[in-house]
Amino acid sequence: MAIRKLLLLLKPVDLYPFLETDGVSLIKNHQVLQYLESRCKVHRDAITFCQEILNKKPVEWKPIARNDLSHPIRDVDMVITVGGDGTLLHASHFIDDSVPVLGVNSDPTQAHEVEELSDQFDASRSTGHLCAATVDNFEQVLDDILFGRVVPSKVSRISVKLNSEPLLSHALNDILISHPCPAAVSKFSFKIKNKDGDTNPKTVNCRSSGLRVCTAAGSTAAMLSAGGFLMPMLSRDLQFMVREPISPGSAATLMHSSFKPDQSMDVNWYSDHGTIYMDGCQVRYNVQLGDTIEISSDAPVLNVFLSQGFSQVRSRY
Repeated sequence: MAIRKLLLLLKPVDLYPFLETDGVSLIKNHQVLQYLESRCKVHRDAITFCQEILNKKPVEWKPIARNDLSHPIRDVDMVITVGGDGTLLHASHFIDDSVPVLGVNSDPTQAHEVEELSDQFDASRSTGHLCAATVDNFEQVLDDILFGRVVPSKVSRISVKLNSEPLLSHALNDILISHPCPAAVSKFSFKIKNKDGDTNPKTVNCRSSGLRVCTAAGSTAAMLSAGGFLMPMLSRDLQFMVREPISPGSAATLMHSSFKPDQSMDVNWYSDHGTIYMDGCQVRYNVQLGDTIEISSDAPVLNVFLSQGFSQVRSRY
C-alpha cells in the first residue's frame, strides 16, 4: 500500500512546565536545570527537523499533540510518533492493526552525559526501545518506508476481558492488576487454561502486591526490572509474574512463567478494590471483589517499524 497520508504525533514541547513559577525556577540545582532545559531544546529541534524532512517528501501530513489525541486514528496511511516509547505506547491505544506506526526517539540517552553526571543525578534521557529512528537516520528510514524497502513487524498486544466483556484498550507493553493502594495486599487466584478446554488447569491462590503480565515488547521494561526474562520481539507468548507473593509455599514455582497464544490466564479477584493498569498509567480500569479477568494475546497486533527491519535492509545494499 502506498503511504501518502501521515499523522505526526508529538510529545508535548513544554516537557517540564514546573520549571518556573512566576518567572522563578523551582529547580535550584544548576546542573539539573541545565539538563532539563537541554532536553526541551533537543526535543523541539527534533520536531522541527522531522517536519522539515516531511515537507520535502511526496506526502500529506498533519501534526497533533499527544495530549490532544482522544479518538481512534483512522484515514491515515501511517502514524509517526516523535518523543520516546511513552509516546508510541500512548498512540498504540488509538491504533488498530490497519495503520502502521514509526517511532522517532527525539531525545536519546547520551552515555557520556550519564557517566559524567552519575554522581549528581540520573541523566538518562529516552531509551526508545520501540523507536526505529532518531534525527540522525529519520530521512533514510522514512525513504525506506515510502519506497517499500521495509515492512512493519507484527507486534503482539494483550487482550483483556472483564467479566467476559472485552476492554476497549489493548496493552502493547504490559498490564498490572493490583490494589490501587501500593501498600495494600492484592488477593486473587489464577489459572492457565487451553482455549480448547481440553485440560483441567491448576488454580493458584495468591496474596501479593499484584500481578503483572507482559508481551514480548514489554519484556524489556518493568518485567525485566522485576527479574523477568527477555523474549524474542515477535513472540506471541505472554509472560506473567506475581509481585512479592506472601508465603507462596509449594506454589512458588508457579508465580513466574509464560503462556502460549492458544492459552489464556483466568484471574478471580478477591480484594474489595483493584485496578487494571495498561502500559503504565496510560489506561486504567477498576475491578472489585468477585470480578473475573481473562488475559490473552487475542488482541489485534500493532504494526510497528522496528530497527531490526532497517538493519536487514542495510545489509542487502
